[in-house]
Amino acid sequence: MAASWRADIVDRVRTLIVEAEPDVVEEAKWRKASNPDGVPTFACSGLICTVETYKDKVKITFAKGASLADPGTLFNASLDAGTRRAIDIFSGDELDEAAFVGLVREAVALNRA
Repeated sequence: MAASWRADIVDRVRTLIVEAEPDVVEEAKWRKASNPDGVPTFACSGLICTVETYKDKVKITFAKGASLADPGTLFNASLDAGTRRAIDIFSGDELDEAAFVGLVREAVALNRA
């Protein structure tokens, strides 16, 4: 994969989040010298998730992930965390897009409850 694989994943994840919840608000937070663009955060009636890029992966962290059913078993990181759960995507990984959209919708429903 080309060097832009992380940006491609972030763009695709952004599209899927908006598909799942058109009223989502994206905001860049936590800007710093080493990451001047900040961390994309997605919210609807509360924080849904953050999307961070690292040298070897893209990490999607769901703020209330421990409370989500995750029937597609997408969560593969932060599994011992008390509240959050994350999905680490590495170069060449395929994201189950239908399961991801379902997870975002579940997170929004939880926020609205």
